[in-house]
Amino acid sequence: MSEKTIFLDRDGVICRDRDDYVKSWDEFVWFPKAKEGLKRLNDNHYMTIVVTNQAGVARGITSQQAVEDIHKRMLREVSQAGGKIEAVYYCPHKPEDKCDCRKPKAGLLLKAARDFAFGNQTNSSQDLT
Repeated sequence: MSEKTIFLDRDGVICRDRDDYVKSWDEFVWFPKAKEGLKRLNDNHYMTIVVTNQAGVARGITSQQAVEDIHKRMLREVSQAGGKIEAVYYCPHKPEDKCDCRKPKAGLLLKAARDFAFGNQTNSSQDLT
């Protein structure tokens, strides 16, 4: 495992954000050089993890399956460009649901810390909040 990990948002960082949500692969528009940037992170020994809020699921605008399909295609295209996204974590809830996984809360980061055994596990939640 890499000693360095970077967490990136999806919409507005890797792809263009939309006011009406990215609901399908047809609406996913890469930012110029995003795939190249992800490859460069990997080349510099960063493990890349994407964490993203996807409230369109809870709002009934898109489905979990559609979001997961977008992520599969995104990972495949990054891989074809020579990079790697280790994992994608997403929150399907609306802000008013008051869940622990919606950014800026640390739930998705803590799940990644458990899944990838980052650092000292006894202090992980303190380190990530």
